[in-house]
Amino acid sequence: MSEIKLDAFDQRIIEELTIDARMPLVKMAKKLKVSNTLVHQRIRKLKEIGILKNASYQLDPWKLGYKTSAYTSIMLTHAKHHRKAEMELAKIPEIVECVNISGRYALMVRIFCHNNRHLRDIIYEKIQPIEGVEGTNTTISFETAFSRNVPILNEAYRD
Repeated sequence: MSEIKLDAFDQRIIEELTIDARMPLVKMAKKLKVSNTLVHQRIRKLKEIGILKNASYQLDPWKLGYKTSAYTSIMLTHAKHHRKAEMELAKIPEIVECVNISGRYALMVRIFCHNNRHLRDIIYEKIQPIEGVEGTNTTISFETAFSRNVPILNEAYRD
């Protein structure tokens, strides 16, 4: 896959959408001092090439009653089990992210639960019984200091 090149205008649109993904495009066009049509065309292009995936709201887990957040590393009996394990983990609604990692643990998931007992039940009753899971290691997260999108790479860092 060839590297995607973004010009300064694309970068400005991405920055604005990162701040407020629901900003009316007419308002963005006025702010950027360009036509509404140009903003629409560029956003459509950014969606087509896969940079802009979808606009969504971030839910506040704490306010929804999820008082426990944890990261669980998952050890597999064999690497060949990782795709099946990922599919099974995706069926657990409290798991909001699953990543394939290097090292002894093959997968890491982020889990939100109502309390520690709920977390224990997810780990013991839903994760550990998955075929190929050998063991888990869980770290409880006290809070998320910040969460953000990745920055747009400066030309100096591109290969």
